[in-house]
Amino acid sequence: MDYNIFSVFASASLVAQLIMVILIALSILSWTVIIGKIVTLSAAERKATAGIIRFTDAPDLRQAVQSLGGDPSSPLYGVAQHGVREFNDGKEAGADESVVVETVRRALNQGVGLEIDRLHKHLSILATAANTAPFIGLFGTVWGIMTSFHASLATVAPGISEALIATAIGLGVAVPATIAYNMFLGKLDSIETRLINFAGIFLNRVQREVNVHRSRGGDR
Repeated sequence: MDYNIFSVFASASLVAQLIMVILIALSILSWTVIIGKIVTLSAAERKATAGIIRFTDAPDLRQAVQSLGGDPSSPLYGVAQHGVREFNDGKEAGADESVVVETVRRALNQGVGLEIDRLHKHLSILATAANTAPFIGLFGTVWGIMTSFHASLATVAPGISEALIATAIGLGVAVPATIAYNMFLGKLDSIETRLINFAGIFLNRVQREVNVHRSRGGDR
């Protein structure tokens, strides 16, 4: 008898079928997240690198912020918005220069944290899939073997087949999820480093702006 995956699924017990359906659904969900994160994180890394270059080359803070192009999908955009808002509020309130610099520093740090949290979204799905899929598959294996032990020798093969398929599907879910999760963590570390560097560059711009205003005030 030909035991292909479809015939095994059709002849499997209800519990084994449920386990396979759960694993297949988990695989589809994982691959959806993987593909989405490949696109999102690659774009974020590319935009962060290009944005830092444009920001650094701009002659002043206003043009530097404008050089980011108002792109909310860029991780630099959110960080810059936090810094600009705090800088403008501090100037309008007539705060001391050192206070303005310190509040901008805190705002930039907050912006970096929020952007990293945003980019981390849905990664927990991959961690869950990587950690749970092998055990779900193992449960299917145990169940299939138990079913076989209760059967006659002539009917052992289907139970063993469904057990092995459950294990294979579980590993098929866990391995890509684990690889992708670790790869994305590496990309997020790289993006976070760029955002921290950007925050430092932004703060240096703010300090220069403050020094220029202070010098002009002293000349008057």
